[in-house]
Amino acid sequence: MFTPVRSRVRRAALVLSAVVALAFGATATTGAAAFPAPAKQRPTSVAYVEVNNNSMLNVGKYTLANGGGNVFDVAVIFAANINYDTSTKAAQLYFNENVQRVLDNAATEIRPLQQKGIKVVLSVLGNHQGAGFANFPSQSAASAFAKQLSDTVGKYGLDGIDFDDEYAEYGNNGTGQPNDSSFVHLVTALRANMPDKIISLYNIGPAASRLSYGGVDVSSKFDYAWNPYYGTWQVPGIALPKSKLSPAAVEIGGTSQSTAADLARRTVGEGYGVFLTYNLDGADRSADVSAFTKELYGSAAVYTP
Repeated sequence: MFTPVRSRVRRAALVLSAVVALAFGATATTGAAAFPAPAKQRPTSVAYVEVNNNSMLNVGKYTLANGGGNVFDVAVIFAANINYDTSTKAAQLYFNENVQRVLDNAATEIRPLQQKGIKVVLSVLGNHQGAGFANFPSQSAASAFAKQLSDTVGKYGLDGIDFDDEYAEYGNNGTGQPNDSSFVHLVTALRANMPDKIISLYNIGPAASRLSYGGVDVSSKFDYAWNPYYGTWQVPGIALPKSKLSPAAVEIGGTSQSTAADLARRTVGEGYGVFLTYNLDGADRSADVSAFTKELYGSAAVYTP
């Protein structure tokens, strides 16, 4: 049996998108090095890290035995939250103490990855308070939250934002139910604010099925979209080219090596350009990682503590 949605560690705050597939644009990220690791062929590999328990630096510890390139191209900080301020009746971007620590220590937690050529993206997740990407009551409200996101990317020198529409619990605190315009307004504003940064979609929740409104389809504004169900193959239902999609999803240490290899083989065989992984921890996972890198890149993975 696979676990349909990632198992998440509860946050202290719960009470209260050089490789073709990498559409990053030409603008260098703050702190990017002049000497990144050797480029490798597609697919692009993505690693989510639960920073409540694990270090972002783990993403940079894996290279390919053949050529020395990075195994992972995109590292996702998991996760910031979209909270609801009951006094202002507005969505608020929130960082728990562990996410805030990573951001405050960008020089040691984020820049070392970027210096290796790895992009670092911030995932944003619902937080049980009724605020979500799909229920902004107006275009101005969506634009205001988009500014919070883009300001954060700029302040901390990040490479983009990842949307994960889970745990919003729409309706809590008197908030509205999902509407058709909200996510379209949000993504449109965010892309206008950061034209050269990554916007990715964890393809789940009400927002993921509301990508078109008033003649505007925001599908093309995303750099990537991926399957949210670990250990499975599911093509995201978004109008993006194969080079930007990951139908495969793997939980490192939770998905068997044989399944990971099968999903990687299918990714290459069917011409998809992204391979999603989740929950990279601090242990030596070179055997689990090699299971998919051998199929994706024809090379085992090397772990360097």
